[in-house]
Amino acid sequence: MMVELVVLEMAAARQHAKRADQSLKQATAMLDDNHGIAVSIALCCRIRNGQARAKAAKRRLLKIAAQTTAH
Repeated sequence: MMVELVVLEMAAARQHAKRADQSLKQATAMLDDNHGIAVSIALCCRIRNGQARAKAAKRRLLKIAAQTTAH
């Protein structure tokens, strides 16, 4: 039962990390297009938020992985 919970938690963490990376890549690609200054500023904010989310998701995944190897 405990192993299944950890596997499920790791899968969710991997999914969050993947989504954050995809969102970050999409925002970065959109920044390359010429949409004007207002859109560029909004995309920069989105990119910073995406970087933070991706970093947090990867930290969470590493934390879960470390817990599973400690037991």
